[in-house]
Formats: sequence, structure tokens, C-alpha cells
Amino acid sequence: MQVCGKALVCDSIDQVGIDSLKKVGMTVDYFPEINTKELISSIKNYDVVIVRSRTKITKEVINAATNTKIIARVGVGLDNIDVKAAEARNIRVINAAEAAMNAVSELTVGYIISLARSIPYADMETKKGNWIKKALIGTELKGKYLGIIGVGNIGRNVARISRAFRMNIIGYDLYPINKDFIKEVGLIATDLDTLVESADFVTCHVPLTQETKHMFNSQRFSKMKSTSYIINTSRGQVIDEQALYEALTNGKIAGAALDVFEIEPPTNKMLLELPNVICTPHIGSQTKEAQELASIVIAEKIIQIMR
Repeated sequence: MQVCGKALVCDSIDQVGIDSLKKVGMTVDYFPEINTKELISSIKNYDVVIVRSRTKITKEVINAATNTKIIARVGVGLDNIDVKAAEARNIRVINAAEAAMNAVSELTVGYIISLARSIPYADMETKKGNWIKKALIGTELKGKYLGIIGVGNIGRNVARISRAFRMNIIGYDLYPINKDFIKEVGLIATDLDTLVESADFVTCHVPLTQETKHMFNSQRFSKMKSTSYIINTSRGQVIDEQALYEALTNGKIAGAALDVFEIEPPTNKMLLELPNVICTPHIGSQTKEAQELASIVIAEKIIQIMR
């Protein structure tokens, strides 16, 4: 069945999704560098607007979207879209959360291993000609407690992978955790403070909300073990970066791995330069497979809704 409609792609996405939309008869305009002013002036011409994280769909943009039926995010989070404003205009907001699950999970586990064995720091020093073998006493993952904050698709997948290292899993979520999954991995469900007090590694997999903004502040860092590590592949503002810097420099926690930052690209250079911090430029879902899958998932959802 053919689908009539026009779609505007505002950010770079995998071609497979664009081809799927065109195959059913939709017109697709691809402007991956479009700015806010251009978007506001042209959005009225489109039934569907497709974004990743670069484009911000603000209330002003939505007010100009007089004919738009769908705003689609080729990714997980929706914090770059004013969802309430869209809903008030009866515009559907959809995402492809399931597409990033494996890529983000694998990156998270990579961080856990890298922190446990100081791999990035060892690499950097060895390349400088410094043989610091005696200083690099790591820790094994076997028997350690992994605290997962946000036991959704990604959190559950991280738990399954980590069980292969014979880690113990602690979980916290605002919503009830699936009982079958709890049995599957032997998860210990608990409150947030108990989790951070008990875990050797803490990993965040939550959306950015009023409840999660600066969830990790000075008070929460003070509850963590001095030997513990924190990993964030969710949203940068979940962590108060100044509080994290102080916790790391004062020895309150042992290290951190950050794929996301309060401001991107990050501006807190002092934090980035610490030897016990691993930094990457928001690459959680940056795999060929995840990008292709996200594009396919979004295209399929758009076609289903438009039909």
C-alpha cells in the first residue's frame, strides 16, 4: 500500500530508512545541516520531521508545524524535543529506543573493563615510553557488585553481559522491575542510596527528567565506596560534573567513564584531563549496525502510522 506524505530529515541518518520511506511513495527531503530558522520557515510543508540529537524541536518549532503529524527521533532520548508542546498539537512523537540497546550495552561493558584495568591510561603512558607496570594494579570483575540505575532495555542487557563475568547485579528503577528478569540474573532490587553504597561499579541508564537531573551530586557521591567507579552513557545532566570532579580529586570515588556531558562538546576541561576519567564523544549508539537498525525502525513506525 502506497503512503502519501512528505518527510523532512533534519540530521544525518542511515540511507536505508530514507529508501524505505521513498519505496512506499513518500517524498523525503534530506537537509542534515538545517538550522533552526530554516526549520521554522519550512516545517509547515511536512507531515513528518525526522531528527537525531543535533536538531532541537522547541515549542517555537512546533508552533510552526501546522501540518506535521509525526516527529521521529532516530535514537533513544527525547530531551531535544518538547514532547508536551507536540502532544498539545496532536503531533505523535516516536523514537527507536530498541535500536541502540546492544551498542550502548557493549560500550558500557567496555567502560567497566577499561576502568577496572586502567586500559586508556596504560595505553597513553606506554606510548609515551613510560613503563608503569608496578603502578597498574587493577581489579577483577568476578564477584564485584554492579549497580544498574534504570533497568530498561539497555540496563537489562548490561546485566546479562556482566553476569558472564560472574558479577553480582544490583538494580534500581522508578518503575517495577520485571520479576522474570530478576530471577534470570539474580538481581538484587533495592533503593538508590543502598545501591550506590553497595556497588563497586555504578552505571546510569535513565532519561533526563526533573527526578534524574543531577541525580549524582556531592551528597550521593559521598555515599559511594572510595574504590567504586561510575559510568554514564545516558544523559550528561544526570551527573553534576563539578561534584564529580571534586569526588574524583578528593578520592571519594576511584574513577569515571563518561560518554555524555552536561554541555556537548564538553567544556569542563579539568574533569576531562583527570587520569582516572575515560571520555568519549557521545558514541553510545555510533555503530554501523545500530544506526542502520534505528533508521529501519523509525521508517517502519512512520509508515505504519501514516497508513
